[in-house]
Amino acid sequence: MNTSKAKILMHPVRIKIIQLLANGNRMTVQQIVNRIEKVSQASLYRHLNTLLEAEMIQVVEENQIRGTVERVYAIKSPTIHTADDLKALSKEEHLNLFMTFQAYLTGQFENYLDRGEIDLPRDGVSYRVASINLSDEEFAELTGKMASLLMEAMKNEPSEERKPRQIANIIIPEK
Repeated sequence: MNTSKAKILMHPVRIKIIQLLANGNRMTVQQIVNRIEKVSQASLYRHLNTLLEAEMIQVVEENQIRGTVERVYAIKSPTIHTADDLKALSKEEHLNLFMTFQAYLTGQFENYLDRGEIDLPRDGVSYRVASINLSDEEFAELTGKMASLLMEAMKNEPSEERKPRQIANIIIPEK
């Protein structure tokens, strides 16, 4: 396939499919078509085939149902348990994981926007890019502090005054 995976994913229906399959979800065509508005089953099959050909999703199960085969789809992603597993991933596998991450975040933000009355400052919603200049030691110190703060906050139990929030972090070195 000559089209870049980023271009393949930048179709609204395909983004929705990836969002639905995020976090290890497995779904049939019928389950997907029930969750995506205004998309015919025939059109959905075309989008699924595009994602299959790009190796972004896979068929994880096939069930015989009254003379037809029902396929169950999932995101094609490697199993990562250790830093060595992460290092062993190919460029394509890293790109697939990152695009899945982006699609998931897009879905979460869309869900927030669909809530109706939104107020980004009040709700603590933000998205920004900051370019920083740090030595390797300074960078290790910064990420260590960030990880420590996040780990501490993740210990908080739900309560009336605590709202669940998702924090995403992307670090990409510049050339």
